[in-house]
Amino acid sequence: MAIFLDDTSVAGLLDMPSCIRVLEEAFKEKAEGFAANQPRRRVPFQGRRFMMMFGAMDRKGYLAYKAYGAGKGQDVVLYKAGQGIVAFIRSGNLGQIRTGAASGLATKYMARPDASRLGCFGTGHQAETQITAIAQVRKLSSVHVYGRDAQKRKAFAEKMSKMIGLEVRPVETPEEAVKGRDIIVTITNTQLPLFDGKLIEPGTHINAAGGNTRTNRELDETTVTRAGMIATDDVEGAKIECGDLCWSVDRGTLAWEKVYELAPIVAGMMKGRRSEDEITLFESQGIALEDAAAGALIYERALERKLGVALPF
Repeated sequence: MAIFLDDTSVAGLLDMPSCIRVLEEAFKEKAEGFAANQPRRRVPFQGRRFMMMFGAMDRKGYLAYKAYGAGKGQDVVLYKAGQGIVAFIRSGNLGQIRTGAASGLATKYMARPDASRLGCFGTGHQAETQITAIAQVRKLSSVHVYGRDAQKRKAFAEKMSKMIGLEVRPVETPEEAVKGRDIIVTITNTQLPLFDGKLIEPGTHINAAGGNTRTNRELDETTVTRAGMIATDDVEGAKIECGDLCWSVDRGTLAWEKVYELAPIVAGMMKGRRSEDEITLFESQGIALEDAAAGALIYERALERKLGVALPF
């Protein structure tokens, strides 16, 4: 019997440390050939775009797809081998948490071990989980946050200070969120680069998590070309929709052969950082394998706690 789980239920079933853990397991399985991902597909529909994406984990026996764009909300449909559909999961909270967890996972394997100073671009709900995830894998000593609206960034900084138990400082310029930072995260919907890549200091790790369409760019060409190690959650998906990377590839300053998948880095098959001074970049597109891994955990916990609304099939 399948169950339905709404966003409120998901919030109580999925915590950040566990989400980072299951994503880590899924990326290792992907590197070993036991997990698969199909990039997001965008289909025109009544003047809008309907989107679907698929991910599967062979060892655990789960497959999931996420669909959204034609109505309110997003849904993850979870299948289990031998059983068929086992869960319909509203993915507002799921998506927010797993997107942050992906940046946390990349930070774990690509940032310097002593990285402690975080700069964040973005003050929306997605920025919350970016910061909380990074705080799980590195001991932060200071956080600077920049957003264009002064009132929003002040309120966001106050909220995040309480959430992570560390003063989060709202800064007035993009430069203050870049200079002196060991880790930078961008989680915006901008179509223009957020800062001058010349400001990035050696050894910085960057998580670019906001731009997953070719028309959106959070990073300038200088940032991309200065990065010695560039990884993404799925290269095939990045070729379709990563504006930051496509811009440089189209201009001949970056080759796709220089863009690696996060999976072999997580699996220990290659290094995520080759020197203390290397600038590293993770381009997070948000993939269905992450939804499958998080969805499977949510479903199993729901069964244990006897949660969810039973569906008549």
